[in-house]
Amino acid sequence: MHAELTLGGGMVMLGSAKEEGAKPDPRNGISLIVKDADEVYTRAKAAGAEIVDDIVDKPYGGRGFSCRDTEGHIWYVGTYNPWASK
Repeated sequence: MHAELTLGGGMVMLGSAKEEGAKPDPRNGISLIVKDADEVYTRAKAAGAEIVDDIVDKPYGGRGFSCRDTEGHIWYVGTYNPWASK
């Protein structure tokens, strides 16, 4: 399950653990919605980002990938926009 918290023109999406009592997934990270995930993917790889999940079409819509920055943070980048269906 997840929640979408909105204020003005922004949104924060929060997700729960998959099982009751489960610890949060250490891969939880920061999500970015972009217009062209392939272009961002190409730039991230060229800049030396560690690709965690290769770019793919997502079953819930959109296209995206994830990478790790130099401080170990995971970034989820994709074109899926939860507001588009509202």
